[in-house]
Amino acid sequence: MSVTPADYPPPFSAREFVAEPTDPPDERIEVGILIVGAGPAGLACAIRLGQLVQESRELGERLGDVPVAVLEKGQQPGSHIVSGAVVNPRGLRRLFQGQKGIEDMPFYGEVEAESVYFLRAKTALRIPTPPTMKNHGNYVASLSQLVRWLGEQAEEAGATVLPETTAERLLVKDGRVLGVRTGDKGRGRNGEPLPNFEPGSDILARVTILCEGTQGHLTGIALDTFGLEGESPQVWALGVKEVWKVERPLRRVVHTMGWPLRAGAKYREFGGSFIYPMGKDMLTLGMVVGLDYRDAELSVHDLLQELKTNPLVRRMLEGGERVGWGAKTIPEGGFVALPRRLHAPGLLLCGDGAGMVNVPALKGVHYAVESGRLAAEAAVEALRPGRTPWAPGALGTYDEAVRQSFIWSDLKAVRNMRQAFGRGFYLGGMLAGAMTASRGAFPPGNMDTERDAEQPIFRTGRGSPAPGGKLTFDKLSSVYLSGNRTRDDAPNHLRVRTRVPSELALMWEHMCPAQVYEASDGSVEVTPSNCVQCGAITAKGGRLTPPEGGSGPEYTLT
Repeated sequence: MSVTPADYPPPFSAREFVAEPTDPPDERIEVGILIVGAGPAGLACAIRLGQLVQESRELGERLGDVPVAVLEKGQQPGSHIVSGAVVNPRGLRRLFQGQKGIEDMPFYGEVEAESVYFLRAKTALRIPTPPTMKNHGNYVASLSQLVRWLGEQAEEAGATVLPETTAERLLVKDGRVLGVRTGDKGRGRNGEPLPNFEPGSDILARVTILCEGTQGHLTGIALDTFGLEGESPQVWALGVKEVWKVERPLRRVVHTMGWPLRAGAKYREFGGSFIYPMGKDMLTLGMVVGLDYRDAELSVHDLLQELKTNPLVRRMLEGGERVGWGAKTIPEGGFVALPRRLHAPGLLLCGDGAGMVNVPALKGVHYAVESGRLAAEAAVEALRPGRTPWAPGALGTYDEAVRQSFIWSDLKAVRNMRQAFGRGFYLGGMLAGAMTASRGAFPPGNMDTERDAEQPIFRTGRGSPAPGGKLTFDKLSSVYLSGNRTRDDAPNHLRVRTRVPSELALMWEHMCPAQVYEASDGSVEVTPSNCVQCGAITAKGGRLTPPEGGSGPEYTLT
């Protein structure tokens, strides 16, 4: 009998995270527009709102003493941000309208050259760069650094950024989103208040904009509460990356496909690697694998270690030192998994949380930035005199703006590419080629998407290289390098069943890049303090919920 993660759902209900305000009226925090998440989408939204407030004194007065507030669960903007990243600057240019140039942004430089390789264990065959993966005119960045810079621009524009603050509950009354309730701080492992306990607060806003990024907690709650799910389910990939100081500069962007993944359709191993230059003395490399894989013993963290043993990659790292590490999920459902609406009364959804990622192009940052900008303009339009943003359809101008934008046209053109690779690497590659040649016209409809958690799992006896401490590393040393700040006695923020079949327990153990789960005699033991909040568990049968504000990784180079 086959085992699927979906057969063992977590002890979780969306209703638990929807509530009416509970604080007395005089203790509630009121802001004009509330943004949840200080990532590219949220900070772009805050910057655009600041521009609009500067253009209209009347708007600023209408929004009150705190016109724009941004909640960030990490220690600061950028703390929880992980990406490749090669950034298309289109969204940033549209956002700043000439007020800031590319030279003002913390990029490592424009892409000078690029190459794509098909790997085997000991060889690397250079192949033509697929049209969707060409990066002429794009820029290499550490997204955590870029987001910190965007945070500074948002604050200069007048936004109030509230770090170390989780948005735990969506405040809803009479079908209208009123704001969020923030999470408590200072609770012990069993939820008991500690001496430094601080209760959460009700934050009320005229418009709430969710920009939580991949696996956004309240975004998922909103999709369920307001029936906003797309026609196809969302699926994810897990990306694990490292940053290295190196002796020789890398002067090109590199992508690989093939080994160490297997091509057979029965494995459903879709993904590849990236290697990007970060100035003259650093590079970043990572492995990204779709979470619809079936092998319970596959570990993306360990695949990255294995990748580094290929002679092509080993030569790039020779004499170097690993200085950074991170892990994060990436939404891969694409166009067909976008929410049926991007708004509800008093609420807007943006960026990765809504699934705005172009999988074959490996791009999402500029979509996040553009969606944040468009959300800001839609929110302001709904707040004009005589209008109310919580009236049905009042925020629908945002949906229309997204449909008229390059976000929509770009994602529609590649809507079936990720789904094609569910049929194996070679057939998927041929189908993707036909889709590219026809600019999305082939096939005329939408291919089916299968949930990650509905894939049957099995064991293959797959091994991984023993960590040597110089080129290859174990998971715990990687977690240490992330700067993880979670207290050992913090409450468990991970919802999983602990009595599950051995295959599922083993899958969670191998899947997690931070060694949170350990299979043990038909059960699974959980060490939540190791968690770097990558979100993979939500794709494969569990549920990540908000941890204490300020906990988790402290990424600086990712």
